[in-house]
Amino acid sequence: MNGYESPWKNDELRILADAAARFFEREFVPHTEKWLEQGKIDRDAWNKAGDAGLLLTDIPVEYGGAGGDYRHETVVMEEMHKAGVVGFGAQVHSTIVAPYLLHYGTEDQRRHWLPKMASGDVVGAIAMTEPNTGSDLQAIRTTAVRDGDDYIINGSKTYITNGQHADLVIVVVKTDPNARAKGVSLVLVDSRAPGFERGRNLKKMGQKAADTSELFFSDCRVPATNLVGDEEGKGFYQLMQQLPQERLSIAQSAVVCTERALAITTDYVKDRKAFGQSIMDFQNTKFRLAECATEATIGRTFVDQLVERHLKGELDAASASMAKYWCTDKQCEIIDACLQLHGGAGYMDEYEISRLYTDARVQKIYGGTNEIMKELISRTL
Repeated sequence: MNGYESPWKNDELRILADAAARFFEREFVPHTEKWLEQGKIDRDAWNKAGDAGLLLTDIPVEYGGAGGDYRHETVVMEEMHKAGVVGFGAQVHSTIVAPYLLHYGTEDQRRHWLPKMASGDVVGAIAMTEPNTGSDLQAIRTTAVRDGDDYIINGSKTYITNGQHADLVIVVVKTDPNARAKGVSLVLVDSRAPGFERGRNLKKMGQKAADTSELFFSDCRVPATNLVGDEEGKGFYQLMQQLPQERLSIAQSAVVCTERALAITTDYVKDRKAFGQSIMDFQNTKFRLAECATEATIGRTFVDQLVERHLKGELDAASASMAKYWCTDKQCEIIDACLQLHGGAGYMDEYEISRLYTDARVQKIYGGTNEIMKELISRTL
């Protein structure tokens, strides 16, 4: 905003941003209405993104990635939101699923799955949430019982992003049902595995082009070598190590969408007239936008600071939780104010601000609810 640029950006990242912006405008934006109506993007969109080098940009070249770092993923994500693209689950695929394989997977798992994810031939998902278990991951009921050289998985998951397209699902299971955190493990499930079934594509308030599914496991048999990590019971630790990056990514997307809402609202109030003058000329409009712009800038500088800390390996759980809760709260507040400044037009689905409003609400829920974020922060005080 106002010429501000993130301090971690360089010429290489600017080139990537420009390429990503042109790709999304050319390949995704024209299909927006169709994807919203069908409740998911077309499957070949993943391959197009892979061909363009926009998937797994921070994964080493030896595993099919682009060899970048977290900044590269962030740049792609930002351009996607700036283009108004909703429904492409690349944040889950590239910044959540792939890092679990890279950091904790076996060499065979990395070499088998990551190149296919980078090309878009395989879509990744992670299944944490269960029908009766939200943010309390220690209380999950889905089990994986060892049977010779296999695991047999039973249970169900819900609200799973990329669930309809996913070829690979990292499933959070209990390998020891009698333990809490120490009984949690992560197991890879190929969507072709016997006993795996997709449920319905869930209808949502917002983000309607994002496929969000129920998944069912009924005596689902997978090889024991699909365990993520060298032994059972490490899943909760693995989740806690990776969740700060996930929460930072959510905070960043909140900031980008907030900035987008402010930009389109500023244009709208300059063009729209009431009582013989531009809506922008009213003191209430100017002051409200000034407040919103200030808070958006605070959010931007906060997440930029955390990106720099993350690149140094210094991102802590409390700071990521602060960013996730504060930036998504502000996203919802500021977009609500922007919608109000649109008047009746803001309530119409044909205006982008209306979709930004409904799409924003879930940001305070997934990745751990904002109430849980405050709980995590309070433990450090």
